[in-house]
Amino acid sequence: MTSVITLLTDYGLEDGYVAACHGVIAGIAPEARVIDVCHLIPSGDVRRGAAVLAQTIPYLPQGIHIGAVDPSAGGARRAVAVEAGGRVFIGPDNGLLSWAVHASGGARAAYEIRNPDHFLHPVSPTFHGRDVFSPVAGRLCGGLRPADLGPEVPLDRLVSLPEPTSLLRDGSVEGEVVSVDRYGNTQLSIAAGDLQALGVRVGDTLGVWLGRRQLALPYRETYAAVPPGELVAFADSAGLIAIAVNSGDAAQRLGLPPGAHVRLSPTP
Repeated sequence: MTSVITLLTDYGLEDGYVAACHGVIAGIAPEARVIDVCHLIPSGDVRRGAAVLAQTIPYLPQGIHIGAVDPSAGGARRAVAVEAGGRVFIGPDNGLLSWAVHASGGARAAYEIRNPDHFLHPVSPTFHGRDVFSPVAGRLCGGLRPADLGPEVPLDRLVSLPEPTSLLRDGSVEGEVVSVDRYGNTQLSIAAGDLQALGVRVGDTLGVWLGRRQLALPYRETYAAVPPGELVAFADSAGLIAIAVNSGDAAQRLGLPPGAHVRLSPTP
């Protein structure tokens, strides 16, 4: 098994939670290379965690990928290990892993993480990242098979978040806010290719409908192409359209939370 383990959590950096996970992994698999994907996912924001993991996974080596954004820790949700594209995803079965699994080619097999032989003891009901996910990842690095973790889970029983979608119709494209990053940039489910299909090119002006509001925004290569404080639309590093404010917070200014409906169209 690979010796790369990645970590994505909502634990923050103010406490020792991330270090505890690193320490558990180091104690079990000292040869493992641990890559921190992100620990600043907003608390309990499964959708944001799913988006960050899915958009990062193409650039990560095959390995074991822990996701711990788990507002139902200690509840009835199960912990799972999902094999996909030569990777093993470990985390709560709450949809957090689903977009990354899809981005890796889809699940090949899944197992409930139930065998306590592979956990730290005692297991804290509120810290499965340390006591369940990290030791299991370390033991997978040492040759443990995912099938040894517990019973197989039918793939159609895994929890999946609804995939963000876009819809081209009547000369416009409709989508939603997928996530908001720490800068307040709002990433949409609308791809740059959708705008290209409508004949929109960089340098044009976009019509933007946010509920009953209508805006006209410059479509540029980057937020730095407009003066500080100005709104702009651009294709981000994932190839999705984002709305930003140069040196500002677009989500706060426009009141655009994840899930908000957005429609874009060319302007005459």
